[in-house]
Amino acid sequence: MSEPIKPWARVASKVLNDLRIMKVQEVTAISPKTGNAHGFFVLDTVDWVNVLPITPDQEVVFVRQYRHGSDALSLEIPGGMVDPGEDSKTAAARELLEETGYVSQQWTYLGAVEPNPAYHNNLCHHWLAEDVHKADSQDLGDGESIAMQFMTQDEVRTNVLNGELKHSLALSALSRVFPIWPIPYRQEDPDVKE
Repeated sequence: MSEPIKPWARVASKVLNDLRIMKVQEVTAISPKTGNAHGFFVLDTVDWVNVLPITPDQEVVFVRQYRHGSDALSLEIPGGMVDPGEDSKTAAARELLEETGYVSQQWTYLGAVEPNPAYHNNLCHHWLAEDVHKADSQDLGDGESIAMQFMTQDEVRTNVLNGELKHSLALSALSRVFPIWPIPYRQEDPDVKE
């Protein structure tokens, strides 16, 4: 049996940069194994939400937008940051309305995931919004350009299998509602040459 793992003791934390949507922190922590101090970086940010909106016709409302990190268009479900003073359900309803113009009266909490606990300190909450309907036009910020796309469950699965739909947080939410991939899921690695 392996030795139990213990938490590291944080002894210092310094904000290196405030980037509006997150703060870059340098954290110094003591290894419980060696007693030595090590430096780490943490992206301090608020919680996020993702919404899985389903129409009365059982189509999922997706958004497509350009993402600077991947330098590509990304197929996703609506989502964003939980603003100060909001709970995750309020943020989910706001983001759905802003990004799509759709609303719902039927909400189910699907749980939360840690986007990347290696250096993020937040959660991403997943919400299912059923029987969504158009209530308004999109209300996008100056830095947003979002197109909507509607898909059946079969089309969702096809887009997962062909690699078009690969946003990890969207996949996490989708997998809590739909059987989106076979088990085990296999895909060709384009970097591996046989």
